[in-house]
Amino acid sequence: MVLFGGRSGEHGISCATAGGVLRAIDRDRYDVLAVGITPTGRWVLADDDPDRWAIRDGRLPVVEDTLTHVLLPQDAGERAVRVIEPGEVPRPLGDVDVVFPLLHGPFGEDGTLQGMLELADVRYVGAGVLASAVGMDKHMMKVVLTGAGLPVGPFVVVPPGAFVRDPEGQLERIRALGLPLFVKPARAGSSLGITRVDDLADLPAAIATASEHDPKVVVEAGIVGREIECGVLGGRGGARPRASLPGEIVVTGPEHAFYDFEAKYLDEGGVRLDAPADLPPDVVERVQDVAVAAFEAIGCEGLARVDMFVTPGGDVVVNEINTMPGFTPYSMYPRLWETSGVPYAALVDELLTLALERPTGLR
Repeated sequence: MVLFGGRSGEHGISCATAGGVLRAIDRDRYDVLAVGITPTGRWVLADDDPDRWAIRDGRLPVVEDTLTHVLLPQDAGERAVRVIEPGEVPRPLGDVDVVFPLLHGPFGEDGTLQGMLELADVRYVGAGVLASAVGMDKHMMKVVLTGAGLPVGPFVVVPPGAFVRDPEGQLERIRALGLPLFVKPARAGSSLGITRVDDLADLPAAIATASEHDPKVVVEAGIVGREIECGVLGGRGGARPRASLPGEIVVTGPEHAFYDFEAKYLDEGGVRLDAPADLPPDVVERVQDVAVAAFEAIGCEGLARVDMFVTPGGDVVVNEINTMPGFTPYSMYPRLWETSGVPYAALVDELLTLALERPTGLR
């Protein structure tokens, strides 16, 4: 089952990701069932034509309610997926061996969906419940990575409602970070709700913007350095995870203060993705080591993209880990593996193989 869409603000990106996977997956090896989750949370039988889920003219695709609703297995050990249509008796679609959950953001990438699949004893691609939850929450992710001894930049967490109750107290905590600042929703992706702040007078508005996506807000100190990303892929048969060659994000459009949502998905001319990044061999090795260490620190499985800064002095600082990175053929994660010798279709197959290999339940 290729599962996509969902209730988060990244619904359209998830659909575009699904289009890439549906195009690449080996239909001779896998029987593919496409299931979409509408923005209201309804599970529906979806079109498995990759072209249906492409980004066209700057418009993101959307899962619409088809009235053909999907029922998942109801107990451990059952694999049958059924559909319900108006006025009809539920009919079986077949047994599902593995789910490829291509959802981004809350209610899909944050451990909620993973928990449901665990309850049904269904294998799935990617991180489990804990790693998904930790990777989604920038606050907890930084706590875990710091506890593992990994380098993380200075930050302040603004709990839900704290800035309204005590703006001066929160401002005093944040002021110590210096400028510029990056104000982010704690549990959102694709740069949704993120604001760069160069003047503290703009901080209340930035916190309000982030709060539209998540009541918990993270404020990070700006770090001078190159934006470097590294893909991580789980190891076969208990082997250690593998790291790709690093890539670099270079924002070229003057209208983008950073790598924001529009630069990522809607303005191809405003950003350049260099894969591989032009880095000295010792820095490449350091980036790869930190990426694998971050993957292991949160207990990740399957895949992740680790975003880092490389400072002018050559230090590597972790920005965040993404347990279900963008997966269109043009996204950084598959592009990094293409550069590292694993083409897109082979990468999709490897992720499915890893998911089928691992046991269900505690592991």
